[in-house]
Amino acid sequence: MAPETPQALTHDVTDGVATVVITHPAKRNAMTDAMWAALPPLLADLAADPAVRALVLTGAGDTFCAGADISTLGQGAAPGLALAAEDALAAFPKPTLAVVRGYCVGGGCQLAAACDLRFAAEGAQFGVTPARLGIVYPASSTRRLADLVGPASAKYLLFSGELIGTERALRTGLVDEVWPAAELDARVTAFTRVLTARSGLTQAAAKEFVAGRADRAGHWAEQARTSGDGAEGAAAFLERRAPRFTWSVPAPVRPGH
Repeated sequence: MAPETPQALTHDVTDGVATVVITHPAKRNAMTDAMWAALPPLLADLAADPAVRALVLTGAGDTFCAGADISTLGQGAAPGLALAAEDALAAFPKPTLAVVRGYCVGGGCQLAAACDLRFAAEGAQFGVTPARLGIVYPASSTRRLADLVGPASAKYLLFSGELIGTERALRTGLVDEVWPAAELDARVTAFTRVLTARSGLTQAAAKEFVAGRADRAGHWAEQARTSGDGAEGAAAFLERRAPRFTWSVPAPVRPGH
């Protein structure tokens, strides 16, 4: 009997960067219901880990994610699970980076769009494909896509379901950087090293403000006043050394504690 094809989200944490890998090679890393359901609790654990300063989401092999496993459509669970996973990724309180190779389609493109930034290998293909299946794209996903690429490009992607390459994706803002495949890993390592060296306080506040959370200004002003990151940044600048920022996202209170 042939070995069972893995269908999982794997992860590791190295040098402050959590890397989550979508693994379902038999179906171009399509997400099963179990994989959608596993993502929010995994993200919650990584968000609570003080060793994690940034998160990379990528796919195993030469494909990012071909969307939802089509065999689960019609069972009723997948759309809600996918939306919950996407929303959990968008709410992750630390910088997130989608690293895209090959196909990034449907639910895979939803996940990439929910990340803060997207780096892609040359030749990657992007598509938002509900019109091919007669599916209504979620309101929050539509709004997130439009905020990212603009109304006209969002309509092009949603109305047509056509795939676009990295040149157009870069031009519309769907991706931030495009690299030759052989150079992508090195660029991601260098960039995540930059992210983990910067102030987590600045990054967390910026994420909320960009998301429109102006109501949190008072909270972040208090965090800035008490964190010590500002004083450390100024001292490091004057002493011509790398800063040693210490603020981290507070761990959530677990039920029953």
